[in-house]
Amino acid sequence: MAVTGCTTTNETPSTTTGGTITVAEVNEVTSFNPNTPQGNLDMNAKLTGYTRSGFFYLDDKLNIIPDKSFGTVEKTSDDPLTVKYTLAKTATWSDGTPVTADDMMLAWAVQSGFFNDSTTDADGNVTSGTTYFDYAGDTSGLGLADKPVVGDDNTSITLTYSEPYADWQLINPIDAPAHVVADHAGVALKDVMSAMQTMPRGDAAKPAAPNDALKTFADFWNTGFDATSLPTDKTLYLSSAGMVLDSWVPKQSITLVRNPDYKGDLKPKVDKIVVRFIGDAQAQVTALQNGEVDIINPQASADTIKSLEALKNVTTLTGNQFSYDHLDISFNTKVFKDANVRKAFLMTVPRQQILDAIVTPQNPDATLDDSQLFFPGTDAYDAAIKVNGSSAYDKVDIDGAKALLAGATPEVRVLYNTKNPNRVASFQALQASAAKAGFKVIDGGAENWGSLLGSGTYDASIFGWISSGVGVAGVPQIFSTKGGGNYSGYSNAQVDSLAKQLQVTLDKKAQDDIQTQIDTLLWGDGYGVPLFVAPGVMANSNNVTGVVYYPGQAGVGWNYWEWAKK
Repeated sequence: MAVTGCTTTNETPSTTTGGTITVAEVNEVTSFNPNTPQGNLDMNAKLTGYTRSGFFYLDDKLNIIPDKSFGTVEKTSDDPLTVKYTLAKTATWSDGTPVTADDMMLAWAVQSGFFNDSTTDADGNVTSGTTYFDYAGDTSGLGLADKPVVGDDNTSITLTYSEPYADWQLINPIDAPAHVVADHAGVALKDVMSAMQTMPRGDAAKPAAPNDALKTFADFWNTGFDATSLPTDKTLYLSSAGMVLDSWVPKQSITLVRNPDYKGDLKPKVDKIVVRFIGDAQAQVTALQNGEVDIINPQASADTIKSLEALKNVTTLTGNQFSYDHLDISFNTKVFKDANVRKAFLMTVPRQQILDAIVTPQNPDATLDDSQLFFPGTDAYDAAIKVNGSSAYDKVDIDGAKALLAGATPEVRVLYNTKNPNRVASFQALQASAAKAGFKVIDGGAENWGSLLGSGTYDASIFGWISSGVGVAGVPQIFSTKGGGNYSGYSNAQVDSLAKQLQVTLDKKAQDDIQTQIDTLLWGDGYGVPLFVAPGVMANSNNVTGVVYYPGQAGVGWNYWEWAKK
């Protein structure tokens, strides 16, 4: 996607090292583990961007950039697909413990779901067997691999896949420090690793008694890193990257400092990075203007950009994002069991009104987002919207909704983030429009909306997904019955089958065809509606260098090690 920049240039002193850079972000940290359903929020992932190294990162053009100071990735065979991950000697946790294959085995167990043998009901409750790691991502891709072979004195693992895997290059087998999880779970790490080496693949048709050591270990991973303030135990927020968390003032800010134990190549130039939590976009602009922050990443709007462009000594960067706001129906609540009620509700969503209010003032050429899977501006999107059935929801149809309701006046509780102005505006527009058809839309907005996703306490939700911009793993993650990001209780056997097929399809055109089929099924089932593709804006004081616009989920801090003060 194209990225455009608007720059104000001024004479400034030369770049120096050291000092403090302060960044404004919209949301607050809620967990040091962004890979659980409740921890799967943007700011949690952004924090790990500062504090977790990996085998690679994605640059601003979405190229895969290896970090050989952490480790190397080698494809040793195409048939069968075999990939070896070897840790560098410089890979170290901030308590001085080396990163080892134990850590990679934890990441593999989480991301593959290898040991899970659970069956769940329509509401997602386990009815038999065991779910060990409650992973927010998709397990079907890495689940194609056999159990890793550990080698090189516990510094490497080798994965062999049973089938080709489309996203194998995006597998980054590193997660939380395994020794910390074991210590806090009260189990011996050697017992956990022994269980991983000896236990067979889980089989939901023949569930086994849970392994106590692995279950206790996984239980801590699932919830033990959630936090509302800085833990007294520093091991809960260890770093393997250039910065380490130093302090946290709840509802205000976190402070990161240089990690003295970091031995890798991506060393930060500054001594300290302060991340302030400022939800309101105009408040971020004001903080930048007053010199309270150096970099901001607010929610984009025409007013925000206009305010930024009026500031002196500020660089404003705008562009597209791999992010979109959407309204999702909850299939596991009573009101939407009836397909006609789902479709009637979606007919009342004033999508054009919401687009015109939030996006069009900034981008006059903005159009409705008519695909659940593809972003506008791509050939695949243009082809999909011709056949996927989205046109049925392009315009509000109150009469059509009334006909489907046949006099009923359903109550619908909608969850959204009350601290996000765009989500508030979307909810208010929806509430007023749906009332015309007879719906009683109840305000279910909450500050802690993220922790409520998938809880069954609401009937529909308004929130945003932000993608890495590469790969297809996000499709089964969100839309498969057992997808870790399926907060809607949505289940369609055809979608499950197609999503599984997608994971082993290497041809791009064939991938697009499969995704178009899924897109069509989603619209036909009344899954929900995309509201708009979110535009992006970042800005920085001209006393800071190295800030580069980024369209993906890593956000403004994707290259923090290149930031410097002038």
